[in-house]
Parts: sequence; structure tokens; C-alpha cells
Amino acid sequence: MLGFIRHVGWRTLSNLFELGGIARFGSRMAYETFRPPWRLRRVVDEIYNTGVLSLAIVLLSGAVVGSVLGLQGYITLERFGAEQSLGGVVGLSLVREFGPVLTALLVAGRAGSAVAAEIGAMVATEQLDGLRMMSIDPVDFVAQPKAFALTISMPLLSALFIVFGLAGGYIVGVGLLGIDGGTYITGVEANITFSDEVVGSILKSVVFGMVVALISTWRGYTSAPNAAGVSRATTGAVVQASVVTLMFDYVITALWGG
Repeated sequence: MLGFIRHVGWRTLSNLFELGGIARFGSRMAYETFRPPWRLRRVVDEIYNTGVLSLAIVLLSGAVVGSVLGLQGYITLERFGAEQSLGGVVGLSLVREFGPVLTALLVAGRAGSAVAAEIGAMVATEQLDGLRMMSIDPVDFVAQPKAFALTISMPLLSALFIVFGLAGGYIVGVGLLGIDGGTYITGVEANITFSDEVVGSILKSVVFGMVVALISTWRGYTSAPNAAGVSRATTGAVVQASVVTLMFDYVITALWGG
């Protein structure tokens, strides 16, 4: 019994210590974001690496998810004679939930893992120590541009995911199932408002981008300086970012009013 209590206490203290470390790391990156010099060239390069290179999987997934929503929504609505509401159902589902959440999960798996692996490899090969020897802060030079680029890229990728999802739903609903195209588009316009759905979707995507960026850079920065440490950091970044994203999704949805 005492061993179990000691184990629980040790795990609790370890988790609290890690949360404190993440908070300190995040505050340092926030400070470096607003302190010159601003490394715009590095940020642009990282936007390409994390955003542009993630376009293919995000756009393809958006089209597929929208097609599935169109098919399943039509089958469900047809039971109630409300298949003409398909546009509103697909639009609300994508803008409120599927767009920002699935984009965050995809980016965490593709770009977040790459960021953690790259920084972890720099730790293992002592490149970060070399930067410190030259009086260059690794957080400012390496971690902050990657995190800032991820935060900027996430809302843009989420918007593209939603657009391609709506297009996929339109192709299935109008092209394959025979719903009137004007009715589909009108349903989307009538049910999606900027002040509620769109702003809430942007807020979610920005928060998710910050979460994925912070966890990915933190896991890589604190990885053990060996191959096993880089592997654990990469896996842990994807798992933790995905779980925390889903937790924040519930919190934001509850606070925003559903």
C-alpha cells in the first residue's frame, strides 16, 4: 500500500514538474516572439516546412471527410425527409468541429512529429550546445520560429480543409445523390454565421496551433541526447498534442456555447 502511494505521489510530482517546465518554456518563446531581432526569414522557411508541405494531406483529407459527411448526412436526413438540409449539416460539422480538430491532428502527426524529431536530433548531435557556445539562444533561434510558423499555419490549413470538405460534400450531395445545388449552398450560407461559427473555428485553430507548436518544440528540446530519446520525443509529441487538442476542443466548445 505504501509503495502504491509513493508511486502515485512520484507520478503526480513528475507531471507537475513537467507542466511547470512547459509553462516556463512557453513563456520564454512568447517573450522571444515580441523581442527583436525578428527572424522573418526563418519563420517563412518554417511556414513552408510545416504549412505548405502539409497541404497535400490536409486537402485530400478535407475532401474525403466532406464526401463522407455528405453521404452519411444524406442517409440520416433522408429518414426524416430533411435531405434538403444537407448543406447546413455538412457546413456546421466542418466549421465547428471537423475542420479545426482534424487539421490539428493531421498537422500534429505530420509537422509536429517532424519538429520534435528535428530539434531532438539537434540535441543528440550537440548542435544546441554549439549554439549556446556562440552565445545564441536555442529557444530564440530554433524553437520559436518553428512554433510561430505552426501557429500561423494552423488556421490557414483549417480554412482550406473546410473549403475542400464543403466541395467534397457538394460533389456527393449534388453530383451523386441529386440534391439541388442552390439548396445545398443556401443551407451552408443560412446556417453558418461569422460571429459564431467562423470566429469560433478560427479561435479553435489558433489555440490548437499553439498547443501543437508548444508540445512539439518542448518534447524535442527536452529529449534525451540519444536515438531512443529522439524516438520517444517524436512519439510523445504526437500523442500528447493529439490528446491535449481534444481536451481543449471540449473546453472551448463548452465556453463558446456549443
